Order: sequence, then structure tokens, then C-alpha cells
Amino acid sequence: MKRSFAVIGGDLRQRCLLRQLRGLGFPASAYRVPDAEDSAPDLSGCLRGANVLILPMPAGGGVPLANILDAAEPGALICGGMLAPAEALLQARGISFYDYAKDEALLLQNAELTAEAALALLLERLPGPLAGSRILLCGFGRIGKLLARKLKALGADVTVSARKAQALELARILGYRRVTAGSWADAPAQYDGIVNTVPAPIIGPAQLPCIRRDCVLLELASLPGGFCAEAQALPGFCAARGLPGKYAPEA
Repeated sequence: MKRSFAVIGGDLRQRCLLRQLRGLGFPASAYRVPDAEDSAPDLSGCLRGANVLILPMPAGGGVPLANILDAAEPGALICGGMLAPAEALLQARGISFYDYAKDEALLLQNAELTAEAALALLLERLPGPLAGSRILLCGFGRIGKLLARKLKALGADVTVSARKAQALELARILGYRRVTAGSWADAPAQYDGIVNTVPAPIIGPAQLPCIRRDCVLLELASLPGGFCAEAQALPGFCAARGLPGKYAPEA
């Protein structure tokens, strides 16, 4: 059976994918893809005849997932990120699906691109050189590990904040300073930049008086993020989600 695609929502990555699919000769419709004209006036029209639906991560991209499932052709394959909340519904309807968030190789590629883009943002926003700058990195998962390595290679003084003893021990072995998350109420005054990768409250009202006005606050985590609303109002705050789609959409 010949594949026929529908690309739904997302960012510039979906636009690049749409162009590549069409360039390879595949039928590929578009719905709410940036800088691409919708292939039909409504969702149902765009999905008509498509047996592979390409959604962004997280799935939906501004289009309710339930609406997509209702409009999908029987037997269509759903490809999207973070589909776990909808797995029961997908299975109940007998819909085949592929979840990007369960593909470790893809997640590592995404983390590498995110770390590269975050490094570029820090170079752009820090008031001084990156070499010698004191950077607090909250979280030591895929993105945190890759970003810490890049920062250290360029001479930054990196401190890793994490909750798990295993993560803190690994940070020590790799040559970073480390601090247990939640135990540094007055520590932000030390740092030229604070980068968060944890989608949970990290920087709260208790830390605000200690954050320097020229400190760069970089939010990489998905919602709700780690910076409180007051921290987000500071001049150095930058919400930097979905960086691969902005900096390397063709990767």
C-alpha cells in the first residue's frame, strides 16, 4: 500500500518534512503547518485519504488530539510525541501509533540540538565571555549532560543542580561543581547564568532577591517549566522551548 501523509501543526521541522515528503513524490497534505498553505479548508479534508498522520511533539500542535483521531481514516498510523496520555484511547480504537518520546535515539538527537542552541543563546545573552562565566545548570538528564559538557569545553564554570544522588555523583566524576536541588536559597547570586531543564518548580520566590539583574535565565524545560512567574518577569529571562525547530529544523 502506498503511503499517503498528512502533516499537522508543529514548527519549522514539520514544514521541512512536508517539503521533503513532497520532493520524494509522496502525497502529503498540510494542516496548520507554519508557512505552508492548508491543503483543505478543514481538518477532515486534510486527513482524507492519508494513512500516516505526522504530529509534532507534543502531539496535537494546537489541534486537539481528539479531533485528529475523529477525523483520521480507519487504519491510519498516528506518529506523534508524548502520546502516553492518549494511549488508552488509541488502543481502545484500535489505532496504530508511534510515539517519538519512546525513541531514545531520537530523544538524544533532540537533546544534542537543544544543547547546541542553548549554548548559542548563552553566548548571545551573557554580558561577558562564556569562558569563566559561572553557570548553574538545573537538571542532569539528556540535555543537562550534553550542555554541561559543551559549557565546560568552552571554559565555563559549571555547577549542576540535581535531586538524585546518582546524578550528583556523576556530575562530580565528570568534573562539575554540584549542589542538591532546593538547598541553595542564596546561591543564585553567584551565577552569571541559570539554565533550567526540569519541567517542575525550581526557581521560586525565595531565590528572587539573590538573582542578579544581569543574570541570564534560560528556560529549556517544557511547561510548567522551572521558573516562577516573578522570575519570568526579570529582564534576563528567556523562554527557549522547542529550540531544534527554530535553530535546526532540517536536522
